[in-house]
Amino acid sequence: MTYDDTTILLFRNTMRITDGHLEDFREAIARAVAFAQEHGPQLMVQTFVDEERMLAHSFQLYRDSDAVRTHWRLADPYIQEVMKHCEVERFEVFGEPDADVAAGVRSALGEGEAVTFHPRLAGFVRFAPGGE
Repeated sequence: MTYDDTTILLFRNTMRITDGHLEDFREAIARAVAFAQEHGPQLMVQTFVDEERMLAHSFQLYRDSDAVRTHWRLADPYIQEVMKHCEVERFEVFGEPDADVAAGVRSALGEGEAVTFHPRLAGFVRFAPGGE
């Protein structure tokens, strides 16, 4: 399988967990990640919680913009469930998505300072796509 890591996209989503929603947030994230592991196109998903600050950080690695679109199509109910318990504080896209995905991110999150795009400079991937 050929693999072009110049199309790779890394999303970092920083979410502010709503007061009193920590356990519901944890459960919604666990369901969403389990679904993504079973059905999603992501190469990697990791979510971390800072209980003291009531922040969560989610990292998702995609092969390309097509994989992001697939994720959106499949996971929307899970995303909506998570968003009942938090709000996006900051969303960062590392890599260069196509115009459609960039517009989708901006549309979902608004044009404000909460969304930033960082073009790729250099890098590599050591683990095999699709592997566990």
